[in-house]
Amino acid sequence: MIKGRYLFTSESVTEGHPDKVCDQISDAILDACLEQDPGSRVAVETLIKTGVVIVAGELTTKGYVNIPTIVRAKLKDIGYTKSSYGIEWETCAVLVHLEEQSPDISIGVTEGEGWFKEMGAGDQGMMFGYASNETVEHMPLPIDLAHKLTHKLAAVRKSGEIPYLAPDGKAQVTVEYVDGVPQHVTAVVASNQHDAGISHDLIEADIIAKVIKPVCGKWLTRDTKFYVNPTGSFVIGGPQADAGLTGRKIIVDTYGGMGRHGGGAFSGKDPSKVDRSGAYMARYIAKNLVEAGLADKCEVQLAYAIGVADPVSINVNLFDTGKRSEEEIVEMIKKVFRLKPAEMLEDLGLRRPIYTKTASYGHFGRNAFPWERLDKVDELKKLANL
Repeated sequence: MIKGRYLFTSESVTEGHPDKVCDQISDAILDACLEQDPGSRVAVETLIKTGVVIVAGELTTKGYVNIPTIVRAKLKDIGYTKSSYGIEWETCAVLVHLEEQSPDISIGVTEGEGWFKEMGAGDQGMMFGYASNETVEHMPLPIDLAHKLTHKLAAVRKSGEIPYLAPDGKAQVTVEYVDGVPQHVTAVVASNQHDAGISHDLIEADIIAKVIKPVCGKWLTRDTKFYVNPTGSFVIGGPQADAGLTGRKIIVDTYGGMGRHGGGAFSGKDPSKVDRSGAYMARYIAKNLVEAGLADKCEVQLAYAIGVADPVSINVNLFDTGKRSEEEIVEMIKKVFRLKPAEMLEDLGLRRPIYTKTASYGHFGRNAFPWERLDKVDELKKLANL
């Protein structure tokens, strides 16, 4: 645990940010496949720029999905309904280039094929999961508040409470800590695309009053600095101002930089890819360990080899807050959690169309997702004699 007084900052982006649009499209395609064929193999990337969406990657499924229809429906749902926003759902071009999954990968994750008689990992790699007791969501406070701010920006736009806002937006929160404990928010940055002709003073007043203060509440002080659309204007936004790409917001997707990241993106990948399912399992483990009182902060690392079922390593960092040694915690993990890919998919119910909702406002910290369950707490407490 870091001692002393320090600042930590995390950011989030709205569902209309070009990168997040791409994540949502990729995961909407994944969900459409899983709804018809739970065994679908999907690795779909999306690129978006002014007036154009490109979908490419690998897809093997027994179902049928109409990619352009999925793309247009998602753009409409997000709010890209005017060409002035950089793309318009009805008139944009949708280009698709998909091939089947490589047989060299498929053989490693198909039970009964190849050298291994059980489902192996879909790729090599390491995954991290993190949890902390500083919020009820077991998330770091900076990313928790940043997600809530961007979600609120979208909510006031869609409800008409701030009617001149457009889909693209970002938020950033800086929190002061003392000896690892959050004290207050020192700065909030909120930037949101808006219609032309709206005064900066109105935008600033509305976002502070209707977004920042309701979300950050007790964490604000009289010295907290607010930066709303700091350049003064954000009319040109969306894919016109910034090309979007699947998997480019992996720190937003996870812990805002507070916990480490293995480098693998999540969206557009079916759960046989352990950089997705393994990261969910690592979060599940870390959250249950913290809730069980075994640590105030916990980071779990899992690592896999392609085609191999058992993880090649398990590592735990308790940041000097553990009630048991890290070696003891690793042994508890092995006893309580099943870590082979097929077991993770079964225990967390990952072969279902649940992924589109993960693609904005973070994959962690919302109880709607199965990896947020706290159903291993009692078993861990019993093992630890707590």
